[in-house]
Amino acid sequence: MRSSFLADAPAIREPRHAPVAHVMRGGLIEGVHYGSVVVLDGEGEVRMSLGDIEAACYPRSALKPVQAVAMVRAGLPLDGVLLSLAMGSHSGEEHHLAGTRLILELAGLTEADLRNVPDLPYAPAVRDTWVREGRGPSRLAQNCSGKHAAMLYLCKVSGWPLETYLDADHPLQKAIAETVEDLTGQHIANVTVDGCGAPLFAVSLHGLARAAARIATAPPDTAEHRVAGALRIHPEMASGTGRDTAELMRAVPGLLAKDGFEGVQVAALPDGRAIAVKIADGADRARIAVTAAALARAGVEPRLLAGFAGEPVTGGGRAVGGIRPVAALDPPVTPVAATA
Repeated sequence: MRSSFLADAPAIREPRHAPVAHVMRGGLIEGVHYGSVVVLDGEGEVRMSLGDIEAACYPRSALKPVQAVAMVRAGLPLDGVLLSLAMGSHSGEEHHLAGTRLILELAGLTEADLRNVPDLPYAPAVRDTWVREGRGPSRLAQNCSGKHAAMLYLCKVSGWPLETYLDADHPLQKAIAETVEDLTGQHIANVTVDGCGAPLFAVSLHGLARAAARIATAPPDTAEHRVAGALRIHPEMASGTGRDTAELMRAVPGLLAKDGFEGVQVAALPDGRAIAVKIADGADRARIAVTAAALARAGVEPRLLAGFAGEPVTGGGRAVGGIRPVAALDPPVTPVAATA
């Protein structure tokens, strides 16, 4: 059911971020990552927050599950593996490329119809192999190609123009904007262009967490339920082999999660508990550690999150420190077990 009431658009301002993680070296704080974090309980109420969760921000690729819901609502005929790929920031592995080709074939289209920016594969190992083989940037290899192929497929089955599918006033993008506002519960603050060329909508971190919770808790026979199932069952199609967000979904039963550039992460559990994270400087090294801490603060059992402390800080080739989330993110005394 779509929301009948929308809150005002979040304020466009310099976000009032707060410290969310310390970079520790030899027992001392060597650096501080600022950012914002929101933790929602199962009723959608704010259990805790740090920083500025109401300022307008760009969710980047963390918004892709919402975009996927919009496309399924509008008639996108994908499920399972290919629907997960449609919300992916994929690594450029062969199964990602094959899946994108298949979506295009189903639409009767080719790579030439894509309008995303050509790029090399996202995953370093895959990219290195690609370069050694003498292959250059391509639209298929770019990490958003699955989403773009799905957008074109929906345009084809809906009879919408193909050439202009990335224009903000295209029927596809209008449908996505409507769903962004519906699921976040607020008006969009600003519209710009994402790295891949698609429209990007500014919402609050609080709104992003609300949207994830609505997708994670949606009943059967809804577009949200289809999207949540595809992402939970096939997390590697939306990211890649060994990627931290996919591993996080494998580790925590029922978790729905998506990351985005510039240090953004959103995650939600089937009972409606949800978190959203924004690292102010966009540094990825703090994102997963703060995400894990926020999930523990939401009540996820810490033992399930033990492998997500982030990369160690090294000195002389050995670990001498790491990323330590601030004390405000310490978990509650009695954690609530995640439910599938």
